[in-house]
Amino acid sequence: MITHALATALALVAFLGGLRLMRSGFERTAEGRLARLLRRAAATPTRAIVTGAVSTALLQSSGAVTAITVGLVAAGSLDFASGLGLVLGANVGTTVTPQLLHLNLWGIALPALAAGLILSLAPSQKHRPLGEGLVGFACLFIALQALAAALHPLAAAPFFREALAAAGRQVVVAALAGCALSALVQSSTATTLIAMALAGGHMIPLEGGIAIALGANVGTCLTSVLAAIGTPRAAQRIALAHVLLNALGVAAFLPILHPFTSAVALASTSPAQAVANANTAFNAICTLAVWPFTRPFARLLTWMLPDPRTA
Repeated sequence: MITHALATALALVAFLGGLRLMRSGFERTAEGRLARLLRRAAATPTRAIVTGAVSTALLQSSGAVTAITVGLVAAGSLDFASGLGLVLGANVGTTVTPQLLHLNLWGIALPALAAGLILSLAPSQKHRPLGEGLVGFACLFIALQALAAALHPLAAAPFFREALAAAGRQVVVAALAGCALSALVQSSTATTLIAMALAGGHMIPLEGGIAIALGANVGTCLTSVLAAIGTPRAAQRIALAHVLLNALGVAAFLPILHPFTSAVALASTSPAQAVANANTAFNAICTLAVWPFTRPFARLLTWMLPDPRTA
């Protein structure tokens, strides 16, 4: 039992380390260019949504995109409505990694690891960040497979199985657990992938795995909240929008989680894919629901968080 718990802990550390290395490498590859791209491409709310989705899908860090958006709005380089569009798009873009990693990517992961090591060890430092990103991606995939394998024997323990089953049956508890874990590790992607491993191994009910993934979208808002501390009101409204969008979305989905789970399961070939599909559908539906009302939503946020009165 101790051996299995240690293997699980090591796989989890490697998994989180790979995710951090991948994000750090890709962010440094785009360093200096991402802010300029976001500022130029987000001229309208619709273009901002597309830009936010694409940039987050490439970087796999909605936190980074949101933090940069907060900075641009705070500096007056981006208007609030366009900044809001970037946040809406980032929520969709962050679902790409869970969709990719439930596939069999050994044919891509190993070449990515080899190419990443070559670029990381090259004399020129120009391509090292890209190399680190590729190494991180490969480590992330390999560690996820190891995590799923390590969890199976551990889940055979009666106390562990009962705890997981209880959490999986109580969808509100599962959503809160996903929120807390996402805030702790600062990654909704990591939390969603863990939920996929648990549901894929039949250690928790599918409904509980989806609830964890939905809750993770709220926990990841902590990044934007921290980035907005001490910034002008417009930037703080971006953080508020991020929190409201995800929190209200989860509140709306939890009462219909059972039929939503059934619908997603019909379109999925495995529980792990169902969790990934549910996460993508949730973020896409929330974004599409707000998209036609981006400017009215921006006015609502301005009303909720008005500019401070000057003496």
